Amino acid sequence: MMEATTLMEAPAVGPRFDTLPLDPKLLRAVAESGYASMTPIQAKAIPIVLAGRDVMGAAQTGTGKTAAFTLPLLQRMMQHENTSMSPARHPVRALVLAPTRELADQVAANVKKYAKHSLLRSMVVFGGVDMKPQTEELRKGVEVLIATPGRLLDHIESKVAVLNQVEYVVLDEADRMLDIGFLPDLQRILSYLPKERQTLLFSATFSPEIRRLAASYLQDPVTVEVARPNATATNVEQRFYSVTDDDKRAVVRQLLRQRALTQALVFVNSKLGAARLARSFERDGLKTQALHGDKSQDERLKALAAFKAGEVELLVATDVAARGLDIADLPGVFNFDVPFNSEDYIHRIGRTGRAGASGLAVTLVTRDDTRMISEIERLIKKKIEIEPIELEDDRPRRPRRRPFDDEREGPPLESEARGEARTEARGEGRSEARFASPARRAPAADPFFERPYEPSGSGTAVWEKGAAVKAEGADPGAAPVAPVRGTLSPNIRQKKKVASLLGGGRG
Repeated sequence: MMEATTLMEAPAVGPRFDTLPLDPKLLRAVAESGYASMTPIQAKAIPIVLAGRDVMGAAQTGTGKTAAFTLPLLQRMMQHENTSMSPARHPVRALVLAPTRELADQVAANVKKYAKHSLLRSMVVFGGVDMKPQTEELRKGVEVLIATPGRLLDHIESKVAVLNQVEYVVLDEADRMLDIGFLPDLQRILSYLPKERQTLLFSATFSPEIRRLAASYLQDPVTVEVARPNATATNVEQRFYSVTDDDKRAVVRQLLRQRALTQALVFVNSKLGAARLARSFERDGLKTQALHGDKSQDERLKALAAFKAGEVELLVATDVAARGLDIADLPGVFNFDVPFNSEDYIHRIGRTGRAGASGLAVTLVTRDDTRMISEIERLIKKKIEIEPIELEDDRPRRPRRRPFDDEREGPPLESEARGEARTEARGEGRSEARFASPARRAPAADPFFERPYEPSGSGTAVWEKGAAVKAEGADPGAAPVAPVRGTLSPNIRQKKKVASLLGGGRG
């Protein structure tokens, strides 16, 4: 059973890192990273982890959860650092499981940053890339292994990843792992680990499923909460605008201009939608990249690196980027689509306003999003005010048509409109003949088609012998058209009678 011990929120500014019993090598790396004071989650969790207790850490994204478990685990493993080249002297002692490639890669970067002055080895394994380089590095031996569940199972089954000496296990963003169906994989992985170990579970939200998972795999954990569960950051300005689907892209462009946002993360609900929207913004003149599950890992890392470097203005992403992306000073996040899962709303807007900075989170709401907005309201326990937005019409307008001649009534013929457009595209003036009145136009080629419809008893128009058919407006001096037998127009030539080539007869 889980112990009911709960440590609630600490002061906004925590104590300094150099007050902790950390190795000078770790303190040096922390100082070089630009950190002096601990965040609330770090101030509460680090001493407990150093004491060897299991921990359930609940904190909103961007509050420093990664350092809260990385630093104390590295400190506890400093006793094992050595210069030996033998893989046997570098077994996996700490295992960190993350739900997505991006989060795993970010955690690995933090581990390397804090352990750079030590002899401890670390690496990351995830899917979407070739296993061979990962296998070669694993065989050399690593103390800290960061992995996504699926790829780790691949290495376990190939007998490359040996976890029988693991002393510390971290389940990062555990709620997300359950959301995307990793529970069976987690159970399999945990079955390979020693029973005696220290287990840490960190998550932005604590659902009943997470608490059941913790009850099964954590021993008397201490629950550390530094923010109300499912709370949103107070330094993020949240705005909800009522829009139509057709106006969403224009609203994003307008808010980018009005708020002078140099960069923004745009969330959509589907991979196909992300790819299409990125192409549309690119056509609008914005430097845009797409980030979704169908991209190869190399493409995803390149897009993310370009965005972090400021080379990309908009990153259009699915919820694969809702967790684990730590982008310093990201000014804005747009929910182009309201998320299907209300908890993803918290993670999405948590990409901005990180580490105490201010940020803007805009959600575009259509009439079909009412149910999902209600779920977000219930989750954050706050009434959402949906505002109208006046859209500036920045679309290029077509030049107005010149008025028609007085002699012409009604709209132009379709052929005339097409001809006018072609003429304007070439920069030429209009032809007077194009807008000539009916009286000045040449008669039709076949007078039959100028006549109104006249049904007959037999259903066909019969040309009476001796009748002269004239087109309206035809020359009065013209000779009458010769009558034609049957139902043919006088302007259609009759088929000549010819003798059959075989046996004669009439053709």
